[in-house]
Amino acid sequence: MADTVLMDVSDGLATITINRPDAMNAMNTEAKVALREALLEAAADSTVRAVLLTATGRAFCVGQDLKEHVSKLAEAGESGGNALSTVQEHYNPIVRALTEMEKPVVAGVNGVAAGAGFGFALAADYRVVADTAAFNTSFAGVALTADSGVSWTLPRLIGRSRAADLLFFPRSISAQEAYDLGIANKVVPAADLAKEAAAVARALADGPTVAYASLKASMAYGAAHTLSETLEKEDELQTRAGASQDHTIAVQAFLAKERPKYLGR
Repeated sequence: MADTVLMDVSDGLATITINRPDAMNAMNTEAKVALREALLEAAADSTVRAVLLTATGRAFCVGQDLKEHVSKLAEAGESGGNALSTVQEHYNPIVRALTEMEKPVVAGVNGVAAGAGFGFALAADYRVVADTAAFNTSFAGVALTADSGVSWTLPRLIGRSRAADLLFFPRSISAQEAYDLGIANKVVPAADLAKEAAAVARALADGPTVAYASLKASMAYGAAHTLSETLEKEDELQTRAGASQDHTIAVQAFLAKERPKYLGR
């Protein structure tokens, strides 16, 4: 795996770190491929029970590497190709991996998350944010529309009206405002970000993995279906969770007044 993205798996927790600090973790092709492959690997690894996505340096991810993008525009102009094919090839699979993997994903947002980087953070299930971090949709500022799922995730988190404001008029959103809007789940001092994000991810990695996967599936389904359809989906998913070993462990621990030790299955 390229060193633009680092991956470490320890006791059921996969920590995936975007590692282009000198470029504020802007996504060039190498980084996009590496991130996509790392997430797909984590999703497919049955020993991984939670994922922590974070970054090195002072930014989480500022989105597309515009220096590389300029050359792609020139190449497309000469060949008649599509300079934005990266959306289909890289950004869409990255966001699908984050949202569809059957295990919880925590974003440890250490700094600026803009454009696609904002999309990656929104695609996570839980966001721990440094108090010095900031968010920016950025797309309209370079005459582009939203990608990386932002047009789906952002309105569902903060409502269509506020999302339209942030998309049409891109600006920097502080960590505190992100918390007030419902984008950040938890804001912590920057010096504590790594520890706090890892603690949240570790708690999830030690938890009932099948139940978490079912909760992810239930919320995603409910966002696009009627109440009646969602009730049927909840029944299906509850049957699955109820048949898990972790459910039996949880009930037995409750009756014994002990802390459950989940197996993740």
